[in-house]
Amino acid sequence: MRNALAASIRCCGLATALAVCCPGLAQSSREQNAILALDRGWQFRQVVSTPQSADSDWLPATVPGDVHLDLLANKKIPDPFFRDNESKLQWIENESWEYRTTFDVTPQLLSRTNVDLVFDGLDAAAQVYVNGAQVLDADNMFRVWRVSVKAHLHAGQNQLRVVFPSPIKAAEAVAATDPWQPKTHTASKTYIRKAAYEYGWDWGPRFVTSGIWRPVRIEAWDRVRIADFAIHQRDVSREVAHLDAEVEVQASADGPAKVTVEYSDDGKPRKLTTRANLHAGNNTIDFPIEIRQPRLWYPAGYGDQPLYDFTAQVSTGKAVSDERKTRTGLRSIILRRQLDQWGRSFEFIVNGIPVFAKGADVIPFDSFPNRVTTASYHRILESARDANMNMIRHWGGGYYETEEFYSICDELGIMVWQDFMFGNDWQPGTYAFKQNIEAEAEDQVRRLRNHPSIVLWCGNNETEAAFNWGDRNNLPPDVRLQMWQDYLTEFSGVLPRVVARLEPEIPYWPSSPSADYEPTSPSFVSGDMHDWSVWHGRVPFTDYEKHYWRFVSEYGFQSFPEMRTVESFTQPEDRASIFTPVMLAHQKNNEGNSIIKDYIQRDYHEPKDFASFLYVSQVLQAEGIKIGAEHFRRSRPETMGSLFWQLNDCWPVASWSSIDYYGRWKALQYYARRFYAPILVSPHVEDGAVKVYIVSDKTESQSATLRLRLMDFRGKVLLDEQHSVSIDPLASKVYLSWPLEKLTAAGASDTARVFVVADLTEGSTEISRNLIYLAPVKAVQLIPAQLQVQTAGANGKYTVRVTSPVLARSVYLSFGELDAQVSDNYFDLLPGETREIAITSAVSLDALKAQLKVISLTDAFARDPVPATISAAN
Repeated sequence: MRNALAASIRCCGLATALAVCCPGLAQSSREQNAILALDRGWQFRQVVSTPQSADSDWLPATVPGDVHLDLLANKKIPDPFFRDNESKLQWIENESWEYRTTFDVTPQLLSRTNVDLVFDGLDAAAQVYVNGAQVLDADNMFRVWRVSVKAHLHAGQNQLRVVFPSPIKAAEAVAATDPWQPKTHTASKTYIRKAAYEYGWDWGPRFVTSGIWRPVRIEAWDRVRIADFAIHQRDVSREVAHLDAEVEVQASADGPAKVTVEYSDDGKPRKLTTRANLHAGNNTIDFPIEIRQPRLWYPAGYGDQPLYDFTAQVSTGKAVSDERKTRTGLRSIILRRQLDQWGRSFEFIVNGIPVFAKGADVIPFDSFPNRVTTASYHRILESARDANMNMIRHWGGGYYETEEFYSICDELGIMVWQDFMFGNDWQPGTYAFKQNIEAEAEDQVRRLRNHPSIVLWCGNNETEAAFNWGDRNNLPPDVRLQMWQDYLTEFSGVLPRVVARLEPEIPYWPSSPSADYEPTSPSFVSGDMHDWSVWHGRVPFTDYEKHYWRFVSEYGFQSFPEMRTVESFTQPEDRASIFTPVMLAHQKNNEGNSIIKDYIQRDYHEPKDFASFLYVSQVLQAEGIKIGAEHFRRSRPETMGSLFWQLNDCWPVASWSSIDYYGRWKALQYYARRFYAPILVSPHVEDGAVKVYIVSDKTESQSATLRLRLMDFRGKVLLDEQHSVSIDPLASKVYLSWPLEKLTAAGASDTARVFVVADLTEGSTEISRNLIYLAPVKAVQLIPAQLQVQTAGANGKYTVRVTSPVLARSVYLSFGELDAQVSDNYFDLLPGETREIAITSAVSLDALKAQLKVISLTDAFARDPVPATISAAN
C-alpha cells in the first residue's frame, strides 16, 4: 500500500526524491499572484488600405466576442440569421480588423518578477501589440497564448492592440509556403487552426469570423505559479481508488517551496503537504492518494454522479502564492476491443459495467460562440439527459467547449466522446503544423482532463475516410504516400502521444469512423461507423436493419423546425412553400428539401400545406430514426452504441437536429425519450413472425408484465396475450413470438387496417409501449381522428387530456406564439384511450386554450379535417 503522505517531484522529466522537510524555506514579502482581467474598454475597426488616423473609425466592442457580433451590436450589419442575410455578409471574411483597449498598470504590479499577457483564445490569425511593440503572432484559435510583457509595460495607462488579418488571406499565405500543397490540393483554410464549421456545413451557414473569442488577462507573479493541477485516476474500483494529484509548478528561479493538496474523504478533510526544492522552469509534484470505498461516478441511468473537490496551493513564504481548484468524479473507463463471433467489439466499460451508449452528436450551439448562455447549455444538455441519453459525441468540426459545458455533463452523467477539432478536411503535413497541433492538444487535454464525463479522445471527424474522397484517389502514388505518412504522424503519432502522456486512463481513437486500420469485411466488423445509407444513399429507413455495426456514431435524417422557429427567419411570402429562396437559404444540404419531400411521398401522401409539411417532416424523421435506434439496441451486444446525428442546431434551419436552435424539441426528441428508455419493448416483424424484444440497460433483472395485442383502428381487439416476464439485465432478448399465420387466422387478413401494440408494465406503471404496422406505411388506411381535448389547472400548472375514438398517430399539441413546456408530445393514442399531458406556462388557462391546437397525423393530409374539440374539464 502506498503512503498517502508520500510525494515525489519530477524536474525536467526526471524523477527526484526529496526530503519531506526542506530547512531554510525562503520567506516572501510578496502578495498572492495577481490577475487583471482585460474585458473592458475595447474598440474595433476595419483596417482599410487608405491611411487611417490613430483615433478614427473606432466603434465599441465586446471581449470576449467576434467581429460579426460587434458589427451587429453597432447596427452595421443586419441580423445574420434573418431571411437570406447570410449571403450579404460574406465580405466580412475578406477584410482585416483590429481591436484595442487601454489598461492601467500600477507600480506594484509592475514590480512583480513576472508579468504575463494571457489569451485563452484568439480566432485565429492575429498579431498582438503592447504599447506598439509586437509580442505575439497567433495562428490557432484552440491554443492558450501566454507571453511575457513586463519589458513592454510602464506604470500608468498602457495600450493593447490586436490585428486580425483576413482569415482567408492569412491561410492562403501560409499554404503558399508548403511545397506539397499544390500536389496534395489541401484546402488553404486548414493552414490556420480555426473552427471548420465557420466555413459552412450542410446544416450551418458560412460566417468566417475573427475576434478575441475567449477571455484575456494579465497575470503577475513572483517566484512560483501553479501552471496545472490534475487528478490522475491510476486504479479505481468500488473498494479503493488510487489517485495521483499532480501539481505543476512554474518557478522563476531555483529555491524551496511548500506545496499542499486538500480534499475531502467521506466528509473528512484531508491535507497533504510537501516541501520541495524547485528549479527554474516547470516542476511536477505528485501526491499519491488512496480513497477507500470511493463514491463512484456513473453515467446517467447507472448510478449517481458524486464529485470530489481538490485544492492545490503553493507558497514560498508565509502567504500562499497561488491556488488552483479542480473537481472530478472517480470512475474507471475501458474501451473494450475484443475478438468475438462478429469481429472485434467496441464497447465502453464504466466501473466494470458494459454500457450501451445512447445519445446524439453535438455541434456548436451557435454560429457565434459568445452568444451561448448558461441557460442554453442547461436546456440542451438537460434535454439530452431527459431523453434517456447517456452519451454525446462532441463533433470535431466546431470548437472545444467551455469548462461550463463539461461541468454540466459531469453533473448530469452524460459521457462525452470528445473529438479533437479536425472536421473532414484533409490536414496539412508541414512540421510547423504538427508542432502547432501538438501544442493545441496539450492545452486542451490539460484543460479538460479532470472531467469524468470525457470517456474518449478521438483524433478527428471523417478525415481518415476523406483520404479516399473526391479526386484524391487519382493523385500520384508518391503524393498519396506522403499524405498518408503525414496523416499517421498526426493522428496515430502526435495526438495519441499527448493523450498517453497527459491522460493515460482515457482511451484514444484515431478517427470517426474508423476500425483503427484493421481490415474489415461483412463477416468481420470492427470499430465505429457513420451510416449514411439513409439520406445520402436515399435507401428506405428499413435498410438500417441490414447493418450490424459495432458502434454507430452517426446516422440521421432531416426535418424542418416548428412554425415558430421558421417564422423567426422568414416573412409571410417566404412560407409559400418549402422551396422558396429563403427556405432554401436555410437548407444547407444540397437537395435537402427535395430529399425530405421524396421520403415523405414514399411513406405518406403529400401534406396539404406548408405547416403540414413542417409537422410531417418531423414525424417522418422521428419514425425513421426510431427504426435505426431500436434495431441497434435490439442488436446488443453485437452493437453497443447508437448516436444519431444530431442533437442541436447553431442557427434556425432545416437539419438533422432533434432540438432546434431555440431549444424547442422536435418530434425526434420525444421519440428518443421512448426508444432510449432504460427498458424498451420493441416488437419487430422478422422470420415470418412478430417477435417482441425487450432490451434492458438495467444492471439487475426486473419483473414485469408483457401484453401483446392485435387491434383494428377502431379498437376491436383481435388477439390479446399477456405474460409475466423476468427481464434479463444488460441484454436484448425475444420474450414472445406470434407467427404471422396466427394473426391472419385472428382476422388480420387486411393488414392495412390493423396494428400490433406491445405494453410492458410493472403493476399499474407503464415501463414501455410500442406499436407496429403489418403493412407498408404508405398502404396503411388510418381513420381520421376527431380528438376530444379537455383542459384544467391554474397558476401556471395545467393539464390537457386527449381522447380519440380511433387510433391517432403522432398527436401534436402546439400553442401558437405562447411559451409552454409539455410533459409529452407527438404521442400515439389507442382507440378509446385518454392521455393526460402536463403543461407549464406563465400564461393563464384561458390564454392557453385560445392558442392550443391539437392534431394527429391524418390532419396533415385531409383537405377538410375534423377539428379537435377543446373544452374545460368538469
